[in-house]
Amino acid sequence: MPRQSASLDLATPERIAETALWLVDQQGPGALSFRTLASALDISVASLQRRCTDLAGLLDLVTDQLAAHLPEISPGTDWATATETRFTALYELLTAHPGLVALRGSRPWLGPQLLKRLVEPQLADSLAAGMTAEEAFTCYRRLYLLTLGSASFVDHRDPKSAQAATRRALAALDPEEFPVLTGHLAAILPAMADHQVYFGGLRQLIHAAAPIRTDRDHDHPTGLEPTDEAE
Repeated sequence: MPRQSASLDLATPERIAETALWLVDQQGPGALSFRTLASALDISVASLQRRCTDLAGLLDLVTDQLAAHLPEISPGTDWATATETRFTALYELLTAHPGLVALRGSRPWLGPQLLKRLVEPQLADSLAAGMTAEEAFTCYRRLYLLTLGSASFVDHRDPKSAQAATRRALAALDPEEFPVLTGHLAAILPAMADHQVYFGGLRQLIHAAAPIRTDRDHDHPTGLEPTDEAE
């Protein structure tokens, strides 16, 4: 069998993604290059490039392979539960691989698996629950930005470093000019890498966006827009 064919057999999308992710997780985002990845896979750079033309294509491949692990929600699951499950899974995936998040930067996460596992079913559920298309897309965008932003700015695998960097920055401030920031370290530092900050925000957004919910004070349906009570 020609060497090129053998290399392509070794360079399956799954193996490429798994090895690239291992390099980034273990050695940092700067370790990922076509040369280092091809060496780790024991294939030629040319064979790797036939699978992934450039770094952007490689990152798309890795992201989509990861997205295949997002959960499929059982039919009939209520909207709020399904929404929290999907976005919690995305958040956990992102925070587990901060190097990949850093490499992708502002590039959109729009691979087929992410669209299939997250975007399409979330929008479909929102429409089925009574949202308009505009409300469904706006709600999705808010939840997505909260999730991506919460995962992007702190390496949650190393919370002590994030807190130490914040402590150093605040220690350099003049207490007279910044009395709140310098006077509340005990509250600020834990929040820098607290997963509950994200989960609390996620649930608040879900509650606010829920197309139908029960108002405990008035015991009538409320939603994204005011509705007339049934006569």
